[in-house]
Amino acid sequence: MDAHWHDLRAEVDRGLADRVREDWRSAGLDRATVALLAYAEKLTLSPASSTAGDVDRLRDAGWDDRAIHDAAQVVAYFNYINRVADGLGVDPEPDSGTKA
Repeated sequence: MDAHWHDLRAEVDRGLADRVREDWRSAGLDRATVALLAYAEKLTLSPASSTAGDVDRLRDAGWDDRAIHDAAQVVAYFNYINRVADGLGVDPEPDSGTKA
């Protein structure tokens, strides 16, 4: 997670990156981003509880079907690859900024 935070700090205002790391729900993000992060969290923590209503909330927040599809693919891929790495005991890359 630290590697992603460092990447975010390089791309956006450092204060915003720090607020997102602390609590993305209260970081002052726009409605569309908050909806997308809530969806990503739900898809990560309880994928079986995802419903068409979750997709509708993303549409209502301004995301089109292609963006929703792409987000689901990216979230699923990162969850998959992290589980593979964890399951095999793979250490983070040395330059990733994370501690094993």
